[in-house]
Amino acid sequence: MIRVMIADDQIIVREGLKKILSLDSEIEVVSEASNGYEVLENLSKHIVDIILMDVRMPKMDGIKCSNLVKKDYPNIKIIILTTFNEDEYIFEGIDSGISGYLLKDSEIDYIIKSIKEAFNNKMMFDPSVTPKLVNALSNKSAKPNKAEILDLLTDREKDIVKLVVDGKSNSEISGILFISEGTVKNYISKILKKLKLQRRTQLSALFLKNDFI
Repeated sequence: MIRVMIADDQIIVREGLKKILSLDSEIEVVSEASNGYEVLENLSKHIVDIILMDVRMPKMDGIKCSNLVKKDYPNIKIIILTTFNEDEYIFEGIDSGISGYLLKDSEIDYIIKSIKEAFNNKMMFDPSVTPKLVNALSNKSAKPNKAEILDLLTDREKDIVKLVVDGKSNSEISGILFISEGTVKNYISKILKKLKLQRRTQLSALFLKNDFI
């Protein structure tokens, strides 16, 4: 069972999402929050796998809350769900380590699919958001281009990156490449340092921009 928290300041949105998610037997809404502070408070009471996080909430917005959640609960996956698809929110969300970015009017099946994909360590971006994401990444300074990336990475590191971007966990990469899970972690740490990134989810965004994978 995938345990979900819905964080949105509008009751009608929360109720609508609850009805949508109740259609799937593998998903259970275990908590609701109307702002970032309530998200953090509820996490001390409920075990959560996925948070559907609105961006614009009172008291504490979704991006700031995502940063705090990922620091204290790094295994929780966050999907930004909003009607606002501005560049700064998209890239700030990636920096926060989110697993997806969806618009509130996304199709029901796509919302459910995104939750399941995020649960399996994959990133999901609404098709209408992707051009904005690429634009935001293009405007971000100090990020290497495709040629520079290829020069920075060894062949083994490229193999690791492709599997990370494909949503594979460290244990899955370990099995595929016949190396220990500790070795995988060391490789990923080196790759992030080389590319001046902080989170593995940023790898997917970076390679989306460069059309590398």
